[in-house]
Amino acid sequence: MDERGKISAPGALNEGAVISADSSLLPDEPLGELAARYRLKLSGARPSLREYVTTLWGRRHFIVGYATARNVSMYTEAKLGQIWQVLTPILNACVYYLIFGLLFDTARAVDHFPAFLVVGVFVFAFTERSIVTGSTVMRVNIQLIRALYFPRASLPLAYVIVELQQMLLGMGVVTIVMLASGQYPSWYWLLIIPAVILQTMFNTGAALIVARMGGAVADVSELIPFVLRISRYFCGVMYLIITVVSNRPTWVGQVLSLNPIAVYISLVRVGFMSSYRTQSAGNLPYNAANCQAFLKDAGGPLTKTQVAQLAQHGVTTQNGAPIHVGTTNVGLQAFCHAIVTNNDLWIAAAGWGVVVFAIGIVFFWQAESVYGRG
Repeated sequence: MDERGKISAPGALNEGAVISADSSLLPDEPLGELAARYRLKLSGARPSLREYVTTLWGRRHFIVGYATARNVSMYTEAKLGQIWQVLTPILNACVYYLIFGLLFDTARAVDHFPAFLVVGVFVFAFTERSIVTGSTVMRVNIQLIRALYFPRASLPLAYVIVELQQMLLGMGVVTIVMLASGQYPSWYWLLIIPAVILQTMFNTGAALIVARMGGAVADVSELIPFVLRISRYFCGVMYLIITVVSNRPTWVGQVLSLNPIAVYISLVRVGFMSSYRTQSAGNLPYNAANCQAFLKDAGGPLTKTQVAQLAQHGVTTQNGAPIHVGTTNVGLQAFCHAIVTNNDLWIAAAGWGVVVFAIGIVFFWQAESVYGRG
């Protein structure tokens, strides 16, 4: 005990004691020059872009392993487990079918509307969930970021892979729906592979962009779901775009058709659905009367003249049944001018995928040294 009745210990400081550095232990040269002489690097410094991408590639096994583990653990507390991965989009499709297909009667304009709708829902959900989870990934994993050093882009990439795994599982459900609708496998189904690859590239770039923004400003992750909710109604998930832009300027239809999510939805539909391919606008020589008949009363009955005109172009069956007077007129859409061609769709898909992916990598890499700081 000291004279003031307080506990003291060996090494205790006296009041007014000043600690000063032992000048004999400090180097004579500036610390910056000393670090350069011994080739010391700043901890957490941003590497070059090339080094960063190379390091990411070296972590590919960790990224895939982390994604797989997270995918398995996501629904461990739910009784139905991973069934929810496909059950959620199916329930959404059922809701959209009741509201849009039956109440708003958009199903009349499309053959095999359930198959058409399910493709739209699953493809849109892939992009939606990739962006939503990407916007929160840096804040959710802040402790991991502060505890370990690794390329921070590993986290958004892993989350996109989680959504890709769920998307591929959902493709099994889509295949069952196609077979039940009479849309059987063909060589066109192979087109789905490059379409999904390009969509994955777009999703990755978008996730990286919102990951940096969401890591810096938490409000971004609150705003993004509203933006995506609006985009759902502008990319043709539950309706045929041509039926809602017929009385509007051409550029409106082109904007709706060439926005990234709409492009990937259309390409997957082209791959899966033979009816979608053959009945798309532009497949037959333009005929103003037939086009207007479809746009004015999509899903209405065919007239004798229209049946004859379809027969002249070799169109004699629809959904495997002979076309006759009174058959639904959805085939008349082929007489309309195409809003965009399949070539336009593939060019747009490649552009959106490659450009957004590249921008996302660079944009995220530029802030590599600041992630995890308070």
